[in-house]
Formats: sequence, C-alpha cells, structure tokens
Amino acid sequence: MRLTGAQIVVESLLKENVGVVFGLPGGAIIDVYDVLYDSPIRHILVRHEQGAVHMADGYARATGKVGVAIVTSGPGATNTVTGIATAYMDSIPIVVITGQVPTKLIGNDAFQEVDIVGITRPCTKHNFLVKDVKNLARIIKEAFYIARTGRPGPVLIDLPKDVQQGKAEFEYPEKVNLRGYKPTYHANVKQIKRAAQLLAKAKRPVIYAGGGVIYSEGASEELKKLAEIYYMPVTNTLMGLGSFPGNHSLWLGMLGMHGTYRANMAISSCDVMLAIGARFDDRVTGKLDEFAPEAKIIHIDIDPSSISKNVRVDIPIVGDCHDALQKIFKAMKEIEGVEWEKKHQDWLEQINEWKKQDALAYKQDPDGPIKPQFVVEKLYELTKGEAIVSTEVGQNQMWAAQYFKFKRPRTLLTSGGLGTMGYGLPAAIGAQVAFPDKLVLDIAGDGSIQMNIQELATAVGNRLPVKVAILNNGYLGMVRQWQQLFYKRRYSQTSLEHSPDFVKLAEAYGAVGLRATKPDEVEPVIKKALSINAPVLMDFIIEPEENVYPMVPAGAPITKMLLGGTVLV
Repeated sequence: MRLTGAQIVVESLLKENVGVVFGLPGGAIIDVYDVLYDSPIRHILVRHEQGAVHMADGYARATGKVGVAIVTSGPGATNTVTGIATAYMDSIPIVVITGQVPTKLIGNDAFQEVDIVGITRPCTKHNFLVKDVKNLARIIKEAFYIARTGRPGPVLIDLPKDVQQGKAEFEYPEKVNLRGYKPTYHANVKQIKRAAQLLAKAKRPVIYAGGGVIYSEGASEELKKLAEIYYMPVTNTLMGLGSFPGNHSLWLGMLGMHGTYRANMAISSCDVMLAIGARFDDRVTGKLDEFAPEAKIIHIDIDPSSISKNVRVDIPIVGDCHDALQKIFKAMKEIEGVEWEKKHQDWLEQINEWKKQDALAYKQDPDGPIKPQFVVEKLYELTKGEAIVSTEVGQNQMWAAQYFKFKRPRTLLTSGGLGTMGYGLPAAIGAQVAFPDKLVLDIAGDGSIQMNIQELATAVGNRLPVKVAILNNGYLGMVRQWQQLFYKRRYSQTSLEHSPDFVKLAEAYGAVGLRATKPDEVEPVIKKALSINAPVLMDFIIEPEENVYPMVPAGAPITKMLLGGTVLV
C-alpha cells in the first residue's frame, strides 16, 4: 500500500492504538493535519504547545499509555521544550511529533526553522530527524517502543514537510530490534536472595517507594503485600504517592524537604532500607552524608544509571519493580521461624511515638482567614479521595501532597523533577480526556495557574468537566516563604497584587467561577463545584503568609526540620 508520509504517520498511530492526540496545527505540519481530518483519532486542539505536551503527559500518567502531541516547526516546536523536559525528569512516556521545513532547507535559516533535535537532545530519551519517507513507519514504531520500555521517557520525531508529502510503501514493523538498547526486566536471583536475607536480619526496616513502583504495573499490589505480611513501614517520594495507600497504618507519609516528621525520623534511624523505583534526589536526601547513616541499602530500579548515582547502596538490583518485588516476596517466604510482627514490634512502637509529633497539625479559626490545609482536607473529605488530582507547583503542590491521601496509583499527576509551574491544568485536561466519567481536580496556586490558564478554553470547548481549586494567597508562595524565613522578609518580586478576578476570568472562558473568602464558605463552594458537569474554577482566598511545614532548610539533614517556623528539631 503506497501512502504519503502524512498518511503513514496517522496509520502508524492507529497501529499503536492511539485514540487521542493533543496539538496545534501550523504550516510545517499541515499535511498531517489534513489526514487527521478524516481519521478516527480524536484531536484535542490546545491554545499553546506547552499545554499540548502537558496534556499528553497527564494522559500518560493517568493511563499508563503513551501520550502523543503534534505541533508545527519553529516556535511551535520550541514551545514544547518545557513539557518535554517535565516528562523527561519524571520518566513519562510521550511521543512528540514536530513539523520541520523541507530537508533541502534545513540549515538555511528558513522561515520557522529550528534545530529541535539538537535543542531537545538533553531532555529526551531519544529523538529522530526523519530524512526519508521509507524509514518513517520504522521510526514511529521505534519511538513508541523506546518511550514505553525500560525507564519510560519522551521521544521526539522531527518530520520535514517534504517527507510528509513523499510516498512510500507502508508496512508497519511487528518487532523492534535496537542494538545496544536492551532494558533489564528480570531481577538477578542471587541479588534478590541477598536482599531477602538482609531484610530478614533487619530490626528497623523501612521501605522507600518512588514513582517507579507506579510505572511498573502490578508493583503497588506487591508492595502492599510485602509491607503488610512483614510489618515494614513505607514512605513515599512525591512521585511515589499513591503507590501505597495513604490511609494505611504502615504508611509514614512523604519524606524529604516537606516530608512528615515520622518519615524523616524513620529513614534516619532505620538499619535496612528497601528503596524501590526511586532515585535519591536532593529533595529527599537533604545533606547526603547524613542521610540514613545507619542503614544498609537495597536499591531496585530498572535504570542501572540511577543506582549508586547519589547514594552508595549495598545491594543493587536492576530490574522491573514488579518482577523484583515478586521475587523478594517469594524469597522471604522461604525464611522460616521468624515472627515478623514481634520482631518489628519495638520499631513500630517507636514510629508511633514519632507520629505523636503531628507536624501537619494546624488550626482553622472559624472567624479567621481560610487555611489552605483546610481547603485540601475538605477536598479530600468531600471527594472521599475518589479523584485524579493534578497540581501546579509551589506551596499548593506540597499542601496537596501532605493533606490529600492518595490511595491508588496514577491518581496524583504532578511535576516532581522539573517543578513546572503551569503543569496542573493541562495535565488535568489530559487525564479528563482519558477518563471522561471520573472526577479530575487541579489543585493550583494563583501564580502557577496563570502560566497556562488559556487552556480553560480547551476544557470548555471539549466539554471536559475539570475542577480547579486555586489556593489564592496573592503571592508566588513558595518563593515568598523562602524570603520570609531566610531573606529577612524582603519580598522581592513575589507579590501578585494585580492578579485578575478569577471568577470573571472563568466566566469569560465559558467556565463556571466560584469564590470562598471565609472558612464556612469552603464546603458549600466545593459541593456546588462537584455538582456541576462543566469546567469549574474555585477561587479560595487563603491566609497570605501561611507556610508549608515541616520544612528542611537547603543543605541540612532531613532530621533538622522547621516545624511551625520556630522549632528546629
């Protein structure tokens, strides 16, 4: 079957079972869009290309499938870079297809030409410049394979206009064989046995679970089973929230810079740590040479380059988290004569003592300003935790992580590694496209939401009933918090006193706008928003100088937490 390159793109997407793409057309990609016109693939028209990539990212996080974005050349392509870098840092499988000027004009500074392959090389898992239409189907097959296998990540395909218009015989490959790319899925049995023996000897074990547990299908169930049967407490990274039930008695909460007191103390006092699908980033470890000083560390990750990269480990295990956890569980069952609950009783009692130091406690004065923690807790209470939650970045993100109890994988969509403001709304839209009948909620700040607020038009135009909760404090809150604590309250360029009226702005887009200015208005506003089958923006006017606690100052060990801003533990 002889097809044009544009037709090959669409047919290849259908072969990959792609049902929806996010994008914005332009001259260098117009041929693909012409073929999409008659295609069964649903296209979501965005208002900015960064939004398209975040939507593909949110779709991928919520479903586990590869998200797809299609944009034009030049500024269309460069507008995707922040979204691509966001996906790269958080290991999210997306394929971004960019239009490009004809091959004979590449390097001539043609209109809307940019070297997007060169620009994105540091922030993609791999990228391609297609020079011959005969290679196009193979390249698309390879792109999807690379994006979703091993440690997932973004792949970019740069597609010149003449390649879109050229013709070739279409035959979609059944298999991919990439020399030098052979991810290790099956964990080494000898290493597994060593890990089980070390866990059996542990008196103070802790499981430290990251996003890799979520991306490995079935790993969360194995994690829960391992923790419950062997009485091992679990702490999560920001990206790992939802991999272990947030309402479970063995859950310690999030660890690190804004982690719970009990999680940070447990990590710092454990004798054996089982790290699964996590990369020991700086927000988790704090001062490296004082992180888990007494612990022997077992580290499971599918990416060998992540092991001993930041923290030297004692037992490295390269492999898929689900496979490794299954094997550890099997190896542990072979160890007889141990009463696990009794063995770990003293440790669990110590953790219960740390739990009494409730570092997340706050007081909501019924006559005072709205506390952001109160809003998030009300959102959790009124949704019963049955929501897919995206966040923007900053204080809103941390309050969402601390006060919304994520019970299942793929229910928190947040920019962890890159910390991308403007991520939450388009990511929520991507998730809502994937799950039209589920509640999708974006917890936002008044600064972050404005970075991609134009995508409200996308939500309205596609009848996507996303709910946005703005924690409106009139500041770039997290930067202001640092200025308050470490820069003598010199609030340099963090005031947002000239923000728009968000209720009127929502209405201008065709969405519903609601506002709460007093604590007793919070619950009615949320209930009303949840009852409306349309995009809703809730504007909660909160305490302007409320801070996120606990907080570990930069460079300090994670045991040195600011609690309430005054007590240094």
